[in-house]
Amino acid sequence: MSLHGVVRRALGSLVHRLWETVRRIGAVTPASPAGYRFRRLGEGACLSFPLGAVFGEAWIEIGDHTLIGERVSISTGMGPGVDLGPDSIVRIGGNCSIGRGSHIVGHQSIDIGDDVFTGPYVYITDQNHVYDDPEAPIGRQWPRNNPVSIGSGSWLGTGAIILPGTRIGRQCVVAGGAVVRGEFPDHSVIAGVPAKVVRRYVPGQGWLPPHMDVAGTVETGGTGATDTETGVIPREGTDRDRSAAGNR
Repeated sequence: MSLHGVVRRALGSLVHRLWETVRRIGAVTPASPAGYRFRRLGEGACLSFPLGAVFGEAWIEIGDHTLIGERVSISTGMGPGVDLGPDSIVRIGGNCSIGRGSHIVGHQSIDIGDDVFTGPYVYITDQNHVYDDPEAPIGRQWPRNNPVSIGSGSWLGTGAIILPGTRIGRQCVVAGGAVVRGEFPDHSVIAGVPAKVVRRYVPGQGWLPPHMDVAGTVETGGTGATDTETGVIPREGTDRDRSAAGNR
């Protein structure tokens, strides 16, 4: 190996070791000075370095053993230095993992349960712009808040967007790239733009498509009867219909 190659290799190794040291020292933990700014930063919790935009820490709670990935932004309010009242705004439970580059932007209330995992670049917010006045620039109209909650044990795929007013139940899966607004029951698979339930868990039957209700009956999606005992939709012209007609 040439002298240039030896020097390049040695410098590269030194840079990598230095970067690992910087990452370790720059991480925010309960023992670091930056950790004291949070309303709560639980035991074993860590915000990885480099951080994203993090401000309003006095209104942010992060549970025990939760890992916040690199370049994750977590904020409360419009900007630093604003008094947002006595209550916390962003609450992240214990044993969670928030993927790198994600954003959690709170203004009123964002609740993330325990054991919630996200892929990278997930966006969660409880505030959105409005366009009530068709003449005023949308960016100058006062935004509207609506609380968000994400149930324990859920998984949010890469690039999912959770909009204001969303309430996701426990043990739910949100597909990558989904744009989610509304209320979703426990044990749902949520996908699409706009997002909807594409699977739902029924005890004893497993994960069923949305046209199967929680009792195991088949939803017709409109008019028509449902046989709640067999889960079969009676149709015109069947033996059952002809037998009923003959008994009249």
